[in-house]
Amino acid sequence: MKTIAILATLDTKADEAAFMREEIERLGSSAILIDVGVVGNPGVPADIPRDEVIEAGGSSLDEQLDQPSREKSSPVITAGATKIMLELQESGRVDGVLALGGTQGTSTCAPVLQALPYGFPKLMLSTAASGNTAPFVGIKDIAMMFAVSDILGLNVFSRKILANAAAAVWGMAQVERSITRSTAKGVIGMTNLGVLTQGAMHAVKLFEQKGYEVITFHAIGAGGEAMEQMMKEGIITGVFDYAMGEIADGVFEVLRASGPERLTVAGKLELPQVVCPGGSEHLGILVDVANQVPAGWKDHQVVWHSPHVFVPRLNAEQQDRVAAEIGKRLAHTSGNCTFLMPLKGVSAYSAEGGELFNPELDAAYWSSLQRHLPPTVEIQSLNLTAEDPLFVEHAVETLVAMMEG
Repeated sequence: MKTIAILATLDTKADEAAFMREEIERLGSSAILIDVGVVGNPGVPADIPRDEVIEAGGSSLDEQLDQPSREKSSPVITAGATKIMLELQESGRVDGVLALGGTQGTSTCAPVLQALPYGFPKLMLSTAASGNTAPFVGIKDIAMMFAVSDILGLNVFSRKILANAAAAVWGMAQVERSITRSTAKGVIGMTNLGVLTQGAMHAVKLFEQKGYEVITFHAIGAGGEAMEQMMKEGIITGVFDYAMGEIADGVFEVLRASGPERLTVAGKLELPQVVCPGGSEHLGILVDVANQVPAGWKDHQVVWHSPHVFVPRLNAEQQDRVAAEIGKRLAHTSGNCTFLMPLKGVSAYSAEGGELFNPELDAAYWSSLQRHLPPTVEIQSLNLTAEDPLFVEHAVETLVAMMEG
């Protein structure tokens, strides 16, 4: 029998939580009600009451009821619910989680779901799910479902929505497939961009021929961060960091920017990695006015990735800033890393025939990278483009040799 955890404020969402529990039980499973409320009296008994959640978060119910406020209670509830959910998940006592709430409930519960590992079923039924869900989903496989109406009482409409949400997480919990049970020799995490896709497809084929599985990540911010989270969770055992536009955009705080931890995790974990500065010679800038070059970029080589995504080639000084940032982040690497430079263009845009082709800037970028890369990283270069099959084959051979050596 599968068990589903339900996170809800049982002072305001008791009827809805109880109805969802009944639906899960009707499907042949059981449910654990976890009360993430604070002030009001619970409308139904909780399996894990709010005082236990608050204590797990490092406080007490009495303390939280003394001049209560959302600002004061939310971090405590989130911390406590996270601790409890991780204990339940790690001990195998729950097989999925369902949270429900409005803006406040979603903000409280989403970090709890984000803390759970990839593959563990997690669904957030929310009135906020039709807007920008990025803060709630983050880099995790959280399913968000729009409640449409407010989650306030049972009626002919809400019963169907609540039943659908309960059935969805129940269905996910029935799946026995596990991420951690790969039969391959290892799992490669590989970043990619549209201007590297031909090379990425070739790399996947080569890795698979050698007995490895490949998880590819679209490196436009959350992609690279998700790859590194999978390294932490032990899913990924080797890294082909083929695309680094996230680092370039991070320096200039534009579209594809990733967080400060990007490009540091493999080194800290001592995972084998081959690194290529793919797509880092240009930026991706989202503009409001289609096909209009923004101020400050009119003296650059430019191309449009789409009518609203402007792509300028960086000049030598700007490339040097990117190279310095790459070197700074790879300083966490103490070995088991090869930096592989394609001298004839780090993306389809800067290869010969591409809109951003500029051999002089290519040479300047290579000079900057050699100056900034740490001595703990092996540096190699090939007189090829990043998508050239020979370049990709060399990258694959290098990483496989590291992993099997």
